[in-house]
Amino acid sequence: MYVGLYHLIRDNLKKIEELDKDIATQYTPITGTALSLIFNRALDNKIVAKGLRLYSARSVANRTRTFVAKKNKVVAPKKVVAPVTPVEKTFGKGKRVIAAKAAKFAPAIPAEIRSTAAKKVQQKVALRKSITPGTVLIILAGRFAGKRVVALKQLDSGLILITGPFKVNGVPLRRIDQRYVIATSTKIDVSGVKVAANINDAYFAAEKKSTKKSEGAFFSDEKKAEKKKIADSRVADQKSVDSAILAVLKKEKFLTVYLKTKFYLKKGEFPHQLKF
Repeated sequence: MYVGLYHLIRDNLKKIEELDKDIATQYTPITGTALSLIFNRALDNKIVAKGLRLYSARSVANRTRTFVAKKNKVVAPKKVVAPVTPVEKTFGKGKRVIAAKAAKFAPAIPAEIRSTAAKKVQQKVALRKSITPGTVLIILAGRFAGKRVVALKQLDSGLILITGPFKVNGVPLRRIDQRYVIATSTKIDVSGVKVAANINDAYFAAEKKSTKKSEGAFFSDEKKAEKKKIADSRVADQKSVDSAILAVLKKEKFLTVYLKTKFYLKKGEFPHQLKF
């Protein structure tokens, strides 16, 4: 097995070296991270033996950088290398020409190309067709697991903006991932709900607290846990959003009871057999 593997690698070694030379002369290698499986298929990087591919990881990476540089038309400034004149030294009766030493390390990749390859573009998250503004969702995980809430809109991050309303079931304005909810067939008219422009992903960002402690707090034995106070602006935003939904719920009382009731499975019930 090992003898056959040796011959197979030896036969393909010249092809790999020639391909590396062609790419090195045509393009400037750049850095970049991508799925190895995609580039292995694109470069026809076949599996030679168990755990061994035709091209090395370094060779695949160089080809990847070449592709990104060519696509983005990135040109790195060429470095001017000063010519090194050979030095002639006398040793005893004879003379000897000493050539310049080869570089110890490989040339560094220019920063312009490194920064180009490192950029990541956030793709827009596709929302499920069953989730639309006004759809009643069932939360599956977290603090409010089992609660029924109303979906308002999708934020730029791909998360869904939801509300209880707070007066009905105690769920405030929150963000949630669509994978942690079940979309029901029940819908509420939210055409009259006006969500303020400031209610976005930055609105829910956690406040940075300083970790530094005062001398008195450091040496104090008993620490009183302070209750977190909700800002008045958040309370006003909650009321403005919920007011339009509560007006709709007053007309249809069964929806209020439906949102108040927590979802749970009884004995003998299976989620894949239920119609939500």
